[in-house]
Amino acid sequence: MRRREFQRRPELLWPLAILICVLVNRMDKRIMQTQRFRNTWQLAVVVLMSWLLAGCGINNIPRYDEQVKSAWSQVENQYQRRADLIPNLVETVKGFARQEQETLTAVVEARARATSIQVDANTLDDPQKLQQFQQAQNQLTGALSRLMAVSERYPELKSNQNFLALQSQLEGTENRIAVARRDFIAAVERYNTEIRTFPGRIWHKLMYSDMPIRENFEATAENAEQAPQVQFQ
Repeated sequence: MRRREFQRRPELLWPLAILICVLVNRMDKRIMQTQRFRNTWQLAVVVLMSWLLAGCGINNIPRYDEQVKSAWSQVENQYQRRADLIPNLVETVKGFARQEQETLTAVVEARARATSIQVDANTLDDPQKLQQFQQAQNQLTGALSRLMAVSERYPELKSNQNFLALQSQLEGTENRIAVARRDFIAAVERYNTEIRTFPGRIWHKLMYSDMPIRENFEATAENAEQAPQVQFQ
């Protein structure tokens, strides 16, 4: 049976440990008293206990925590990618629809608010900051949707190659944002579940008490897994 199966079902290891103890108990005492046997037995105990601990998920919490941080970095990267596209998009639209100044200004201001809030991996457990980050990104999504709607009024803008390229990149980025958010939500759920359930709850109290429950998008908004989408006409 593969080690992965033991890690999923650590209870399978205990019968093996019991069997070894029974066999040792039945051995001739003269054999057990030899130095070589004692050394071998001590080594076997260390190996077996290491295997049992690994099978019981002693390393799951830090491993899942790293997965949360990695997933969050992808969320940040995709939102930053979107923010980087906006200046060129605004300038392109301005060249054909300068009279839409209010809409353009709203996009610029929303981008400034969104990029001013930084939630790194070390502050993910701050629900207020995570909520502010999400609200700012949602406001930017709404402003971009209004900008895309405005572009429908200008046929020359819609046929401009630079605008079409930026629109395509923005649409692709929105899809990647949705995927990154979904992966982050799944990673946080896995991490939090490990801390709240046995045996992870025991390991958390004994060894990882400084690692808190992580906040999730679902804790700050309805339908958090489905990020608001920019509406492309």
